[in-house]
Amino acid sequence: MRGYAIRREGSGPPVRNSLCDARRVRRLLESGCPFTPPEGEIAMSRTSYPKPPFPDQQQNRQPGLTAPMDPQPDHGEKTYRGSGRLAGKVALITGADSGIGRAVAIAYAREGADVAIAYLNEDDDAKETARWVEEAGRRSLRLPGDLTDRAHCRDLVAKTVAEFGRIDIVVNNAAYQMSYDGLEDISDDEWDKTFSTNIGAMFRIVKAALPHMPPGSAIVNTSSVNADAPNPGLIAYATTKGAIQNFTGGLAQLLAEKGIRVNCVAPGPICTPLIPSTMPPEKVKNFGSQVPMKRAGQPAELAAAYVMLASDESSYTSGATIAVTGGKPII
Repeated sequence: MRGYAIRREGSGPPVRNSLCDARRVRRLLESGCPFTPPEGEIAMSRTSYPKPPFPDQQQNRQPGLTAPMDPQPDHGEKTYRGSGRLAGKVALITGADSGIGRAVAIAYAREGADVAIAYLNEDDDAKETARWVEEAGRRSLRLPGDLTDRAHCRDLVAKTVAEFGRIDIVVNNAAYQMSYDGLEDISDDEWDKTFSTNIGAMFRIVKAALPHMPPGSAIVNTSSVNADAPNPGLIAYATTKGAIQNFTGGLAQLLAEKGIRVNCVAPGPICTPLIPSTMPPEKVKNFGSQVPMKRAGQPAELAAAYVMLASDESSYTSGATIAVTGGKPII
C-alpha cells in the first residue's frame, strides 16, 4: 500500500509518510484519526462514478436498504476530508441511516460535530452510519421511529438535547415518495403520508428544536429539483418539495433576528435506497440519464453543500437554495 497523508483534526497540514502501511492506517482509524487520501485518488473516484444503465433491481421495503444496491453508493467514506469547520457542534439529521443523510453525517463528524441519527427502522444502516461517525472521533446517537408520529418528532429533539445538551444544526433530510401513473391512483392516505413525512415532520422538528438552538445555529432542509421541475409521476412528493422551499424562505425571515439561518439543498437524481424501493425497475435502470452529466449523483457529492450551509462561512446566507443537480438548472 502506498503512503497516505495522516493527520489529526487541528494538527496542521497533512504529512505524507511513505512508510505508512495498511495496518497503521487501520489503527489510526480505530483511534478516531481520519486519514486523508491523495488528491489524485479523490479526483479519480469522482470522475469514474457509474453511469446508467444499471443492473435490474427493486426493493419491496421503503425507504430501502443500502446493502442490496448495485452499484453501492459513495457516502464519502474514503474521500471526505474534514478541517474542523463544525468543531464542537451538535447536529440532528433525519434520514441519516443511508443515502444523503449518511453522507452528511460522515462529513459533519469529520468536521468535528456530534451527530444524532434519526431514521425509520433500518437498524443495520443506522449502525453503519454511527460507526463512521465514531471512527471520526465524534459521538453518535441513534433515534429510530416514524416521522408521521407527531410525538416522535418532539422526542427526537428531546433525546438529542438530553444526550448532547443543545442543538446547533438541524438537517431535515428524510423523505417519502412513491411513483404513480395518475392522480386517481393516489389514495388520500398516501397523499397524507407523503405530506406528513416530508413537510409536517419538518415543521414539528424545527418548532421543538428552536428553544435549544443558540444564535449562530443553522437549519438545512432537503428540497429537490422536483420543486422547480415536478415529475408528474411523483406529484405528491414534488408538491411537498415545493412546500419545503417556501417553508425555508419564510422561516429564514422569521428567524433572522434570532441569528438562526435556514437554507435548502435541492438534489437532482441521487443514488440512494429510496430509488430502487419506490421506482419501477425500468426507471431505476436509466436513473440519472436525463441530466446533462448523464449520470446520477452520489451522496458524497452533496456533503460539501450541507457542510457549507451549516458552517460559520455561510453567516450571511439564509433563505437560499443550492442546486446539486448534475447540470440541470434551477432558476
